[in-house]
Amino acid sequence: MAIMRRLLITLLFLGVATLSLAQTENRFIVSEGDTLRYTYTPIAFDSTQFVQPQRKGFLGRVVDYFGRSTEDHTFEKKLDITFAGGPSYSKTTQLGIGALAAGLYRIDRTDSITPPSNISIFANVTTSGFFSLGVTGNTIFRDSRRKVSYDATFSSAPRDVWGIGYAAGRYNPKSDFVEQRYSIRARYAERIFPNTYVGLLAQFEHTNGRKFDELSLSYIEGQKHRYTATGLGAILEYDSRDFIPNPARGIYVSLQGIWFAEGLGNCEKDLWRSSVTVDLYQRLWPSGLLAFDFYGEFNADGAPWPMLARMGGNQRMRGYYLGQYTDNNMLTCQVELRQHIWRRIGCVVWGGGGNVFSKREPFQWRHTLPNYGLGLRWELKKRVNVRMDYGFGRDTSGFLLSIDEAF
Repeated sequence: MAIMRRLLITLLFLGVATLSLAQTENRFIVSEGDTLRYTYTPIAFDSTQFVQPQRKGFLGRVVDYFGRSTEDHTFEKKLDITFAGGPSYSKTTQLGIGALAAGLYRIDRTDSITPPSNISIFANVTTSGFFSLGVTGNTIFRDSRRKVSYDATFSSAPRDVWGIGYAAGRYNPKSDFVEQRYSIRARYAERIFPNTYVGLLAQFEHTNGRKFDELSLSYIEGQKHRYTATGLGAILEYDSRDFIPNPARGIYVSLQGIWFAEGLGNCEKDLWRSSVTVDLYQRLWPSGLLAFDFYGEFNADGAPWPMLARMGGNQRMRGYYLGQYTDNNMLTCQVELRQHIWRRIGCVVWGGGGNVFSKREPFQWRHTLPNYGLGLRWELKKRVNVRMDYGFGRDTSGFLLSIDEAF
């Protein structure tokens, strides 16, 4: 009987609690001499809990996508990658449309000391008939003990040509041809002392020139239209940069030498190429950075026209048409002030100069070409910038759109 009585009291309690939801109350139930006091608080009904969140429009999703792209997800993801695309333009290739993917990753995602590795993949098609596809990147192993760098480019482009040497680029009328070019390069470097590395370099180049007219044929001085070369070389460098695509501090000094064996191509002779790079980065104030770059390239006498040093492009002597000034050797120097403006936006101004020369046209100070310009920066990923530069030179200027800093 006692069990039945307790069961009856419990059922009555549950029934009353279910039916009364108006307010907190005290109630009493009396059954066969037992008294039960209970208190309940009704749950307020909130209609917003049942409203489905509104789906953002396309522009809202795009804003959110790029808003998250500057956050560091390399500790959570194997590859933190962002895609972008849009119109492109350069003095060499004209107006076009391009697409790129920029990614960051870590070999060891528990290592917060080693800077992240990076990879960039790009494609571009323009109104001039130019197209290119390429990949470039740097892989940094734990504690920066080893580094692997690589780049590969496949392109076809209508090219203007003036001939070989300073005087040709300065005074000759331009002609044109179509250049198909395939280039693959890989580097491996091992640390032997603090910030000091030695390593190996391998490179493959294939160039095919087409649609030469009589003037452009005379500019390559009777050389073949097609050349292939494969080379092996050595590297010695000092590198204390904190992040290779966009350093904020550090020093980079690199000496490279590469030998192109006659039997690994069709150049009909052994060739060599050496280069020296000196980069310095110094913080001037919290949002301002001064960057310095010196570069020298030296090729063997008798190097064929596709393997000569070409002034211009999107790294050095920006604003000059790539290849207007071409010769065996080249020296360039530039100083750039990089200033952060607001959130993901920054700007730069730079100035410098360059010179091309050879044995038949030796180095002369009066042949040094000036270079200066300004640009905008937009942070696509954390410390990976899309850059828009407008460069000026002697009787020339040009706009460039690219990724990563120029140096």
